[in-house]
Amino acid sequence: MSTRILLPLLLLIFVSCSPQSPEQAADTDDEVATEQDFKISLAQWSLHRSFFGGAIEDWDAFGRMLEESPDSLLQGDLDPMDFPTIAASYGVNSIELVNTFYFSKAEDEAYLTAFRNKCQEAGVTVGLIMCDRLGDLGEADEAARQQAVENHYPWVDAAQFLGAHAIRVNAAGSGTAEEVATNAAAGLAALGTYAATKNINVIVENHGGYSSDGTWLAGVMKAVGMDNVGTLPDFGNFCIERGPEYECLNEYDRYQGVADLMPYAKGVSAKTHDFNAAGEETHTDFLRMMKIVKEAGYKGYVGIEYEGPELSEDEGIKATKALLERVFQQL
Repeated sequence: MSTRILLPLLLLIFVSCSPQSPEQAADTDDEVATEQDFKISLAQWSLHRSFFGGAIEDWDAFGRMLEESPDSLLQGDLDPMDFPTIAASYGVNSIELVNTFYFSKAEDEAYLTAFRNKCQEAGVTVGLIMCDRLGDLGEADEAARQQAVENHYPWVDAAQFLGAHAIRVNAAGSGTAEEVATNAAAGLAALGTYAATKNINVIVENHGGYSSDGTWLAGVMKAVGMDNVGTLPDFGNFCIERGPEYECLNEYDRYQGVADLMPYAKGVSAKTHDFNAAGEETHTDFLRMMKIVKEAGYKGYVGIEYEGPELSEDEGIKATKALLERVFQQL
């Protein structure tokens, strides 16, 4: 991607989508007092059915279509280009993009420029880009692992162009826990080295398999030992092993898992599925979880990521936002 920026666009870079860490976003200057330690961002996956046009049942077919004709997957009522405006309509001023909605656009400077303009118009910043389907950073084969690392480069560049502070990646691979940990540390270090040249963080989510074991992922972070490589603790992704019907066979304690990952956190993902009549999430005690986040010293954005089956995506986003706002007041 070309790094040349036309002079008229310079103002857009600095005004609307300028690079910032999550700490800077919530506590930017000693002279500017913030109302609270936490602010709310919106993860784009919360609207995946509205962008893709329905529930995804066959992930293998999804992967094939993503490689062959990624834009053909966008069959929903919403356009990913409009996500900044959509987020602003919820009273949210920071967004977390998902690369699968823009899979053909990572090196499309015209598209990214238009998207950045949308940010400026909506008064929204890009916090991070969640990256999937780019290969396993914990791949055992060194050449394949390096290819996976390089597949992430355009998204690092896109993150810099859009003013994001990070890309979210996955620490996946095949082999024993020890083998994948060693390989993932190598892959993350290689990607982190490139990302550092662009002032971008590489953050790993607990996202299934070994990565949903808080002790395992914390160990990988220790092995990498780089300032710009960290974690994105997700409140709900702690299933290590699933059965043939996608039922969870082995789940790591979510509260312990978030506590394990918070020392390395450069973002927080507030996953929600179901709510009771009082507006509380039925799987996660949000007050307990946010106390863990606060006690770790984290200050910054907490991302709404609703993916429940009962409420509509619109209702789920609103319910999650209302829950976070109540909890923030209680802390």
